[in-house]
Amino acid sequence: MDTPKILSVQALEEKKLLVKFVNDVEKIYDCNPLLSREMFEVLKNDAFFKSVQVDSGGYGISWNDDADLSEYELWTNGVEVALSENK
Repeated sequence: MDTPKILSVQALEEKKLLVKFVNDVEKIYDCNPLLSREMFEVLKNDAFFKSVQVDSGGYGISWNDDADLSEYELWTNGVEVALSENK
């Protein structure tokens, strides 16, 4: 199966992301394990973390040129949200 592209991303509390894919699946991705890696240390700043955006074409998300994640990473390691949980 091809990895679906990203439709939207929203920064949540506790360094988590709500990622919506083009197939209407929503997943929560926990960024906490990334914070110990040098390229992701900037995400410790709450204002910077909240500035996350979907990359052109939905192939990933990014905060800047150095801190980004692919749609594959988010799809594979995100936890699917039941539709009733976020409505």
